[in-house]
Amino acid sequence: MDKGVIRRKLTGAQAVAAPLTGGAEKAWPLALARAAQDRAALMLDCGPVKAQRLSLTELLDLTPDRALIALLDGPKEAQGVLMMAPEVLASVIEAQTLGRVLSSPVAPRKPTRTDAAMVADLIDAALQDLEQALLAEEDLVWTDGFRYASFLDEPRPLALMLEDAAWKVLRCSCDLGGARRGDLVLALPAEGHGRRPHRAAVPPPPDPAAADPFTQDLAQQVLGAEAELTAVLGRLRLPLSAALGLAVGDVLPLGPSQVDAVELVGKDGRPVAAGKLGQCRGQRAIRLADPGPATALRVMTEPLARPAVPEPVAPPGRLAATG
Repeated sequence: MDKGVIRRKLTGAQAVAAPLTGGAEKAWPLALARAAQDRAALMLDCGPVKAQRLSLTELLDLTPDRALIALLDGPKEAQGVLMMAPEVLASVIEAQTLGRVLSSPVAPRKPTRTDAAMVADLIDAALQDLEQALLAEEDLVWTDGFRYASFLDEPRPLALMLEDAAWKVLRCSCDLGGARRGDLVLALPAEGHGRRPHRAAVPPPPDPAAADPFTQDLAQQVLGAEAELTAVLGRLRLPLSAALGLAVGDVLPLGPSQVDAVELVGKDGRPVAAGKLGQCRGQRAIRLADPGPATALRVMTEPLARPAVPEPVAPPGRLAATG
């Protein structure tokens, strides 16, 4: 014997009318209201939904008198049921055919196949809307995948057709266009076989610097700015009078230059790095070197240099090489 059947039987026998809490309680009234408005142009307002976990015997006791009983097919051959009181059924059909809900009492009669066909689309729309609202909720497991299949005009066959197991039941009283009130009962197997809820991964906390457009624009502008560096092989200090007396053809004596001790300075005259003069692909190049502690200290503490005296340009061969 299938142990799963025994377990479901025991679960149904032990089910009690315990209140349930979940997303289905809030989503079901909204789904019904949207389906009634879209499929029948009916203003349907459901009161608070009462959610319970019941046994099959307790479920059958909830059937309204002369209700339309819609049988629902679900995943893995599961069956559910939606019970629609005569007031709800009559109001939906009146809204579809007359464009309004009559205030007269509903005549007592059994629902027909035509009645079921006229409300089947509304039932499917409400169930589909319920699914969409619960895509990220745990209640999706037992509400997912059910659609209208057929109907019954009396509840007696339900005891044989439905599984004797635990059921999750949503009950509500609906206001129908302000003219009537009627009850709706949705019952689905508590052991759900539908999809698992989809929960999006929690994104990492945003980087404050990356989230600030001003910071991004400022960083882009600063990092894209040009930085002009000058390589210095040697320096010459002259009195102002001597500098003013320079003429074409004069020779400026330079001290011994060291190609392995080139200094890089910024436009403000402050040293920023040191390197070694060399070549790369036929062009002069400087390989940056790690400055010693003394050089690094001098770079950090040296005050801004005074504007340098422009060096005169002399014809080739008359002026010593300056690099």
